[in-house]
Amino acid sequence: MISPEGASEIADSRQHGDPECVAALPRFLHTADWQIGKPFRNITDPQKRFRLQQQRILSVSRIAAVAEEHNVDAVLVAGDLFDSSTVPSAVVMEVLEVIGSMNRPVLVIPGNHDHGGAGGVWQRQDVQRQLKERAPLMQLLLKPEPVLIDHALVLPCPLLRQRDSEDPSAWISQLDWQDLAEDCPRIVLAHGAVHGFGSTDYNQDSAGQSERINRIDLDMIQHGQVDYIALGDWHNLKQVGDRAWYCGTPEPDRFDQGDQDQRGQVLVFDIDRGTCPVPKSVSTAGLHWHNLRVQLRTTSDLDRLERTLQQRIGSRVGGDLLRLEINGQLSLREYQRFDALIEVLRTQLLHVRIKGTCHRRPGQEELRAMTDRSEDHLISSIALQLKGELENLEPTKSLTTEQQSEAELIELALCELHRLCSESSLNN
Repeated sequence: MISPEGASEIADSRQHGDPECVAALPRFLHTADWQIGKPFRNITDPQKRFRLQQQRILSVSRIAAVAEEHNVDAVLVAGDLFDSSTVPSAVVMEVLEVIGSMNRPVLVIPGNHDHGGAGGVWQRQDVQRQLKERAPLMQLLLKPEPVLIDHALVLPCPLLRQRDSEDPSAWISQLDWQDLAEDCPRIVLAHGAVHGFGSTDYNQDSAGQSERINRIDLDMIQHGQVDYIALGDWHNLKQVGDRAWYCGTPEPDRFDQGDQDQRGQVLVFDIDRGTCPVPKSVSTAGLHWHNLRVQLRTTSDLDRLERTLQQRIGSRVGGDLLRLEINGQLSLREYQRFDALIEVLRTQLLHVRIKGTCHRRPGQEELRAMTDRSEDHLISSIALQLKGELENLEPTKSLTTEQQSEAELIELALCELHRLCSESSLNN
């Protein structure tokens, strides 16, 4: 057994290409939840939707580059390599071609999206044929039984159904450990929820899903007998035990939720029998998902928003998605500026989602331009009437749905009235 200090020295030597140290401590790459073929139905533009789908394929090339750079002995895919059983054959072919180029063992278990049972993607004849032809070093592990490779013993826990009430790792607790090589590092490869969290579908709210579906009971796995538990299903990077890790998705798939939200990476770890590996996170993300919350009330707020967008996105085109949560109230001129900014972003970015409402109401000068019209008393009286009705429906108050709709109609009427006044002034 190698001490943690010795392991660190070997890892450093191996990283710098010392040939005598390459075989001293096995190194693995842990990844999961590629979900190749994800449809991204909420993206309406077909070209942008294709770019999102293509990035997931490109992430496999980035994983291959990480495997080569870190000289790993094998790649471990903890389920959901594909998103569904209906992935187009051309996409299957492209992905398996990249996997074949890794020139090292790639061990894959099926997850809930690409389960290994009847009707699943792995049972398709075209997939089986392409797997043999394009990725001969890839091993699809469909049986819950120990798999001995050159540098470790892998204990796979494949899902053979999309939703299974039985623990896919239960078979491990029945092993006779004396029948296994004592000095060979042992790695559990599993896909499912742990300790009541996990997700079987990130396009749906998982709160109503049964905790027992695809549930892995880590307490049933004798931690003294295994050295690393490589998990998939949870799309964030998360440690759930001293030797158990969710690696997260290699390509982000949703808007970030703060500092604890870590997507877009793989884990690389060195392992020795009886030690606790410390995996290293390596970025593989190609796209940037931004989540901003802003209050808009003044020109300064708009300036601040533009500076933030410039810092995060800049002039980059087709590489970002934005969720913008807004509230507040702007003058008509300020709202026009905000609206123009959003239109530019919708063209520049792959997706823009606006949450919340920013009210638009005439500022003092804009109101005077409508109410102080001695030459047109009708417009002045209408503007004053609309202004009074709107003041009775302040957006800061608790309004019913009907009152909110009424306020929005009055705001729209004032905007149209201001536009007519502006056009009239230009014509005169």
